[in-house]
Amino acid sequence: MTADTHQPMPQKSIIVDVLDAAGPRPARPSSLSTSLSFGWRALLKIKHVPEQLFDVTAFPIMFTLLFTYLFGGALAGSTNAYIQFLLPGILVQTVVMITMYTGVTMNKDIEKGVFDRFRSLPIWRPSPLVGALLGDVVRYTLASVIVLILGLILEFRPQGGFVGVLASIGLLLVFSFCLSWVWTMIAMIVRTEAAVMGMSMFILFPLTFASNIFVDPATMPGWLRAFVDVNPVSFLVTTLRGLMDGDVDTGQLAMTLVLSAVLLAVFGPITMRLYNRKS
Repeated sequence: MTADTHQPMPQKSIIVDVLDAAGPRPARPSSLSTSLSFGWRALLKIKHVPEQLFDVTAFPIMFTLLFTYLFGGALAGSTNAYIQFLLPGILVQTVVMITMYTGVTMNKDIEKGVFDRFRSLPIWRPSPLVGALLGDVVRYTLASVIVLILGLILEFRPQGGFVGVLASIGLLLVFSFCLSWVWTMIAMIVRTEAAVMGMSMFILFPLTFASNIFVDPATMPGWLRAFVDVNPVSFLVTTLRGLMDGDVDTGQLAMTLVLSAVLLAVFGPITMRLYNRKS
């Protein structure tokens, strides 16, 4: 009886052969592609839960109609005259207010452990955060379009034409994207989505209502006007009014862009630091 000379192939050799047959290792995905993938993920979540669009559809319509017909006659003599002043401001209020849901959604994903899985992937580390914000830009755009269409129905007529309106929306989206980093930072700090919403509302209410959205600051007491004059929302509203009227103040435009850059430069790194510490 002869000994069996056949020896099983070592497991390591089998693994090497399988890897060789699979071809070269795929290239690491770029930061842009991974961010866009997570942005698409945010949009798919809306597809499966369409109720998420309630804040960018019903709220813009309600705010525009409510404030136009509530204050129009008293402040400007007619709703037609008031809508020319109000609409750029109500456009800012609508979009800026819904930016807080970025933090709410982010906190929900963190609590469910979804981001733990994202951190284990071989991707650009900020991709989940940047992608979520890019997905929300689509929501901001939808809200802007709804407000503008309703404004046109209510006889709002921008003297700046299509170019002025397009530039206004673009600037509003840039500012909102940068502002959203504030809420992502809060989402990293607090433990519940209710807490994120509460803190966000605490910040947003004075920023939007203590501004030049609804009335001319010249009618306000001195202490309140001092705050309104340095309020970032006021700079944004004034710039949008200028763009839509075809007579933009370059100083206000420059200040709005600087404020957007400061928001991104300050809260972006803080958010990423908090995100990395959760690893």
